[in-house]
Amino acid sequence: MPLFPFIDMKNFILGSKYDLSVALLPSAQMREAMVYKKSKESDPQALASNVLAFPLSKSSGEILLCPATARVQAKNFSMSPNVFVAYLFIHGLLHLKGLIHGATMEREERRIMIRFDLRADE
Repeated sequence: MPLFPFIDMKNFILGSKYDLSVALLPSAQMREAMVYKKSKESDPQALASNVLAFPLSKSSGEILLCPATARVQAKNFSMSPNVFVAYLFIHGLLHLKGLIHGATMEREERRIMIRFDLRADE
């Protein structure tokens, strides 16, 4: 697996003083987190969420990533599984920053992918 500058990405998006924890979870545990986050049962046949972001305070948060789901979904985004995990990390960081899904978030994701030289086809 290539090394990505995850700490540099976090510092670029949220600042160096932001306290972040990151967990890579298997599908079953990610489903449990989905139930907690969304307060509803998830379909056991559906894929687990690929990323969840939990703000804990203005200066701290947590990102949960599910590599198994990322491996399945990566090709839909024309990315290798490793680059897709880096993209999902960026996506989670932007949620912690307060962005919601939409054109602004997509522009920021592209800008950061370019900034850190993450190519979709790697």
